[in-house]
Amino acid sequence: MRIRIDLAYDGTDFSGWATQPRLRTVQGTLEAALATALRLQQVRVVVAGRTDTGVHARGQVAHLDLEAAVLAASAGRSTEPPLLALQRRLNGILPADLRVHAVTEAPEGFDARFSAIWRRYAYRVADTPELVDPLTRRHVLAWPRPLDLDAMNEAAGALVGLRDFASFCKRREGATTCVRVTSSSGSVTSSASRRPASSPTPSATTWSAP
Repeated sequence: MRIRIDLAYDGTDFSGWATQPRLRTVQGTLEAALATALRLQQVRVVVAGRTDTGVHARGQVAHLDLEAAVLAASAGRSTEPPLLALQRRLNGILPADLRVHAVTEAPEGFDARFSAIWRRYAYRVADTPELVDPLTRRHVLAWPRPLDLDAMNEAAGALVGLRDFASFCKRREGATTCVRVTSSSGSVTSSASRRPASSPTPSATTWSAP
């Protein structure tokens, strides 16, 4: 049976998604936890899209193939359904910066990588670094100069449409380097309500490109 795993992570202390020798990665951490929870020596997962060092994810999706008997045995004496028991056990093993939101049986033909039909990326930039909220500092890039949002949006508009990103990746047999960008735009969010009256208004530019 194929199992779908929905997860989220704070990428600050991970060296990206993909397993690398002697480095702490999301894939390595997740697979180690799965091996422990399922009482297997080794587990391999397939992910919707790899992330780089320091990149966070709220809705990452992965899958693994598993024998039903192995899943049932992993539940032990739990009275919960095996998939829910696996989710609870995983979150008990995983560190706090990696959480599993759901473990479900995938429908026929599902593939975490090739069944994905869209992705959304958000980039948050604060052009007043001294006023960055310390509680969200790991999710915001502090930029010491004013941002020209109109110019940024104009440049980003050129990305919308079907584009070939071969220059940014290695070609792989059976894979395409073409991506359709449906939108690419930025917006400014003010945090004036949290600043002293004499301070300039800080802003955070959120860039999204599904």
